[in-house]
Amino acid sequence: MSTREKLYHIIFESDTPSGKAFDVALLVAILLSILLVMIESVGYINTQYGDLIKIGEWIFTALFSLEYIVRIYCAPRRWKYVISFYGLIDLISILPSFLSIFVKGSQYALMIRALRLLRVFRVLKLTHFLGEAEVLRKALRQSMAKITVFIGVVLVLIFLVGSSMYLIEGPANGFTSIPVSIYWAIVTLTTVGYGDIAPQTIAGQTLASIVMILGYGIIAVPTGIVSVELSRADADQLAHGERVRKETEILKVKRRSMYCATQAMVWERVEEADHKHTAMPAVNRENLRK
Repeated sequence: MSTREKLYHIIFESDTPSGKAFDVALLVAILLSILLVMIESVGYINTQYGDLIKIGEWIFTALFSLEYIVRIYCAPRRWKYVISFYGLIDLISILPSFLSIFVKGSQYALMIRALRLLRVFRVLKLTHFLGEAEVLRKALRQSMAKITVFIGVVLVLIFLVGSSMYLIEGPANGFTSIPVSIYWAIVTLTTVGYGDIAPQTIAGQTLASIVMILGYGIIAVPTGIVSVELSRADADQLAHGERVRKETEILKVKRRSMYCATQAMVWERVEEADHKHTAMPAVNRENLRK
């Protein structure tokens, strides 16, 4: 086995002892680098230990850069890896440190370096959850029309409630304009309730109570719509998997039947040749039985 093949089994495969050890080491390095990013964002820690943090960042950058180069070296299709999702994440995880030399603005570099956390998906082999994400995407797409209509109704309701509250309370009670009243309606309807604006009159408090009760229903409606479509999409996926399994079994049975039929035809010709005592090319019966 060549050096390239050995490196491939260590880096890209996790079912071997060396591959598992590499994944564990990589996971620890990723988590430590993310911890370093979090610590760097704390002002007083960065002020006192900024130099040590930079040294640690460059150490992780060197390790990830070496890993990225080795992955390209041992990948069977190098360009396919480079332009793949995880290949781009691997590249993005090492770029901020080099870009910080030429470009100022550490907060953006911190944000980009935080993307290293996405590499955990590869190490933990969480990509099988992408199938479930596809089910969720289909459910959201199927329910988009209903949700759009629902959002339109909610927007009209918010405008009516905000306008009504502006007429009831007025600027004297903090509702200085219709936009401000609409802001209050959104905060109340979503059950957030900051409390920076509150109705003072009985009529305003009555309307606010109705809006609060409606808020719970408004939250439940889109949840129910998506849940129904999600159950339907999940059932469709299970049915598709079952259909594929049955088709595979049928194909196996057909292939087995064709093999048996071919063997039967060969043996029939052999028996006819023996019966008629005709010349026939030598046939190794032991091979035919196999």
